[in-house]
Amino acid sequence: MSGIEWVVEAFGCSSQSLRDTAVLQDLFHRIIREMKLRPVGETHWHQFPGTAGITGLCLLAESHLACHTFPEHGSLCLNLFCCVPRAEWDFETILRQLFCAHSVAVRRLQRPYESQLQQVAGD
Repeated sequence: MSGIEWVVEAFGCSSQSLRDTAVLQDLFHRIIREMKLRPVGETHWHQFPGTAGITGLCLLAESHLACHTFPEHGSLCLNLFCCVPRAEWDFETILRQLFCAHSVAVRRLQRPYESQLQQVAGD
């Protein structure tokens, strides 16, 4: 058994959207609703003075959803970890729509819970 983690980076984003907590809240709500995730509390947001970049974290029954925005660089980093496999989600299209991203890189990582060596030893 294994989990899945998405590491998503968006570049060329609108600086204004990266400073807007409401846009990020909309993103989190969409991901949570459409992927049928289960938050275990309120999402926490922190907006940094100066750059006005935002960090967001939502603790999930499945693990976590987190983001960091960098308006001064026009970029957004997003991380979603689920302890059980989930269907794919169209991160690229949504980030292009919400943040006017010019490019989006999505890495999908399988997170096995036991090493291959343990699996072989158990057989």
